[in-house]
Amino acid sequence: MQKRKRVLLGSALALGFSLAAWHTLEACTRVVYIGTDGIVITGRSMDWVEDISSNLWAFPRGIKRDGAAAPNSLSWVAKYGSVIVSGYESATADGMNEAGLVANLLYLAESDYGKPDPAKPVISISTWAQYALDNFATVAEAVDALAKEPFTVIAPKLPNGDPAQLHLSLSDSNGDSAIFEYLGGKLIIHHGKQYTVMTNSPRFEEQLALNRYWEDVGGNVFLPGTSRAADRFARATFLINAIPTRIDPHYIKGVPDESYANQAAASVISVMRAVSVPLGVATTGEPNIASTLWRIAADQRDKVYFFDSATSPNVFWVPLADLDLKEGAVIKKLTIAGGRVYAGNAADKFVPAQPFKFLPAKVE
Repeated sequence: MQKRKRVLLGSALALGFSLAAWHTLEACTRVVYIGTDGIVITGRSMDWVEDISSNLWAFPRGIKRDGAAAPNSLSWVAKYGSVIVSGYESATADGMNEAGLVANLLYLAESDYGKPDPAKPVISISTWAQYALDNFATVAEAVDALAKEPFTVIAPKLPNGDPAQLHLSLSDSNGDSAIFEYLGGKLIIHHGKQYTVMTNSPRFEEQLALNRYWEDVGGNVFLPGTSRAADRFARATFLINAIPTRIDPHYIKGVPDESYANQAAASVISVMRAVSVPLGVATTGEPNIASTLWRIAADQRDKVYFFDSATSPNVFWVPLADLDLKEGAVIKKLTIAGGRVYAGNAADKFVPAQPFKFLPAKVE
């Protein structure tokens, strides 16, 4: 056992030192909580080096879309309505559809999408998460379709000039999960309920190897405490498995409606706060350690999308049932950029708006 621990520690240190060499620009964390009574909640934090003018959007079914990568863009019609969070008002960074599928885009420095295949249609990476939300109800359905690589992804630079190197996580109301990474021009998919945590570099397979050391040590003995991706992965893995999976009699009286679903959402948000970086904290020479801008918790059983801003004093939520997402309904927006403040159920605060344009990509 001691020899195994030394080997794992050596691997952990080697990966840890390699992480220090990465100068990524975004540091986010994603978790999936599976409780009792059918409760599944996906949590996510968005960490970035600057404000990204995020807003919430309600997209109904039936929207005609394209991949924003003319002239050979993929086109589709949305099968499902969704609530999403935009990034720079030019991409879908996060969201949940009315079937309970959740999509999260996180930074991955190692991403390499390869050269476009002239025989396939293309999409801009700004539309990747939205494509999944528009087209799939379950992770299994998405994996079956995307494993065939029906399109090529092109990653243009972000509006601030940074590279759009991203990987995608999907989770559904059954607790199923999948991680999608493009490495060396090839799509790698990790599919299974065991993949409940995702952060950033290194690639997911190496994150799993690194985390095995910390699981062997045990989170009640020691947890790594920096804001680097591998440390957040270890802390998030321990915490998402440590929080209660049923009503906690010690705290339930303080929960709205004494609801287990609300308790679970609060627990997931607390996990996301525990792996967040305080607002304004920056580390010289470590741009991958960026402040947390916002956090979400998506209740996939009851279809409620919770939003927790690091720059606002309140948590608010959006029950998808309170939005009109049927085909032909008006696209609506909830403005949160510029310091807008909301509390409680904010579904009635959405207003009609012209949709943002997805960041276009060029085939070169």
